[in-house]
Amino acid sequence: MRRVFVAILATLFASVLFVPQAVAGSPHFVGQTSVVADGNTLTVSGKIAGLGNEEQVDVQVTADARCINPGGNKPQAGNKQSFSAAGQFPVQNGKAEFSLTLTATFQPDCSPPMTVEWSNVVVTDTTHNISQSFPGPF
Repeated sequence: MRRVFVAILATLFASVLFVPQAVAGSPHFVGQTSVVADGNTLTVSGKIAGLGNEEQVDVQVTADARCINPGGNKPQAGNKQSFSAAGQFPVQNGKAEFSLTLTATFQPDCSPPMTVEWSNVVVTDTTHNISQSFPGPF
C-alpha cells in the first residue's frame, strides 16, 4: 500500500514539474471599437484582450481626411491627407483599453462652411500585429 501511495505521489509531482505552464497568447480586439469624428478631430477607442502578463501594448491609428465644400464636391489632391497617432497603453488582467485622437490640419485651413470627412481608419496593435479597418466615411 505504501508503494502505491509513493508511486501516485511521484506521478503527481512529475506531472506538476514537467507540464508546461499555460500562457495567454491570443491577442484580439474586444467588443465594438469606437470611431467618432468631431470637426477636424477623430477619436478611436477600444479594448484589446488576450495579452497575458505583458506590461503594455503599442497601438497606432491611421486615417485619411479630406476637406469637403458645402456642395459636397470632393477635394483636390492638396486637400486630402493621411494622419496618424500612436501610444502605449498599460495591460491589466490581460487586457488594455486605448484611446487615440487624430487632428486634421490643412493648408489652407478647412474652415466653415467646409467640413472634414474621415475615411480608411486602421487601428493596429503593433506589438502583436493585429488590425481592424473602418472604411468610413466619418
